[in-house]
Amino acid sequence: MSLYGMMQTGASGMNAQANRLSTVADNIANSSTPGYKKATTAFSSLILPGSAGSYNSGAVKTSVRHSITEQGPLEFTTSKTDLAIDGDGFFIVNDSKGSSFLTRAGGFVKDGDGNLVNAAGFTLMGYDYTGGTPAPVVNGFDGLVPVNVQSASLTATPSTAGKFFANLDDSAAIVAAGSLPSDNVATSEYSHKSSLVVYDTVGKEILLDFYYTKTADDNWEVSVYDRADATAGTGFPYDTVAPASGLLATQSLVFDPALNGALAAASPTDITLNVPGGAALTIDLANMTQLNYPFTVDDADVNGNAPSAVTDIEISADGTVFAKYENGDLTPLYQIALANVASPDNLIPLPGNVYSQSIDSGVITTGFGGSGGFGNILSGAQEGSNVDLATELTDMIASQRSYTANSKVFQTGSDLLDVLVNLKR
Repeated sequence: MSLYGMMQTGASGMNAQANRLSTVADNIANSSTPGYKKATTAFSSLILPGSAGSYNSGAVKTSVRHSITEQGPLEFTTSKTDLAIDGDGFFIVNDSKGSSFLTRAGGFVKDGDGNLVNAAGFTLMGYDYTGGTPAPVVNGFDGLVPVNVQSASLTATPSTAGKFFANLDDSAAIVAAGSLPSDNVATSEYSHKSSLVVYDTVGKEILLDFYYTKTADDNWEVSVYDRADATAGTGFPYDTVAPASGLLATQSLVFDPALNGALAAASPTDITLNVPGGAALTIDLANMTQLNYPFTVDDADVNGNAPSAVTDIEISADGTVFAKYENGDLTPLYQIALANVASPDNLIPLPGNVYSQSIDSGVITTGFGGSGGFGNILSGAQEGSNVDLATELTDMIASQRSYTANSKVFQTGSDLLDVLVNLKR
């Protein structure tokens, strides 16, 4: 056995325990860092060849591993832009140079431009809804843009589609031609009346009057007018100047008693009109019925909205970022992208609590929360560090003891060398 080899073995042991203490120190320092993954030191022996009568002491080497797949505890917050992944996957973030990285640190806040950035300055990436419902580029980061939640804009949407489903009373009296709502005369009569609020191109509310009139057995007329054109106190006649007849649209419906009062196969199923100052509007009438029962509206709705400002944002479990308007409407803006690799523990940790791909980690694939093996995205939560302080303090004590023992080996070798040198004296 070589005394120098003995001392080198002791020195390698001290270096190994120093590495272990370094990971312990890093873990304790980051025990409160959101999304931090603890580092551990793995030991392996180096054996030198010897002979039957002589043993050559080897050494010990270390490698640092990160428990990236071990999820930390979920900690709920009061900010909707704080995000956590409940399951597998990583957020995709960009640095100031546009390089993409992966992270589990989801404490995002809005910067001066409205982009969501975390504490390390990385920007959250996703797909926008400009071109319709997004689809992920599964093998790359193409198409990703910063998720921006700027809320300074107003929006107004004209009405273009709607539905009106009701029952028309089969026992209603027949109204003769010349006195129908479509005739727009002072003596016009009708069987039923209802109204719908629609919106023009600048978000102004337009109130439309719908008249349902029985013209013959199983035959009904639907006529639509702008309430603003009505004669005060009576309704008919509606303005005959603009538009020329006051009538916005009319349609004839035919019902089939053999179909339990549903529309006949040859009957029209909708009515189309031009909203004053707005767009073409089509109202679906397919589920209208004619039964011996009073007029009853089952379902009625139109799209469009008045001018409304963004007041808040909502983020769903699949990562869709919605703008919430004053009127309660939700409009999708972005869908947050998630990424994963075959072996997350082999990702390369980098400053800022982010990771990059390595040869051993596998190829990066992307997708959305709640699908394709990715976990759900939780809004108003952050993933805490997976460091256990009790374990780290225990490891620190064990490393301290091992370091001291290895130093004794080195010191003993040094003392033996002194004895060997003193033999000359």
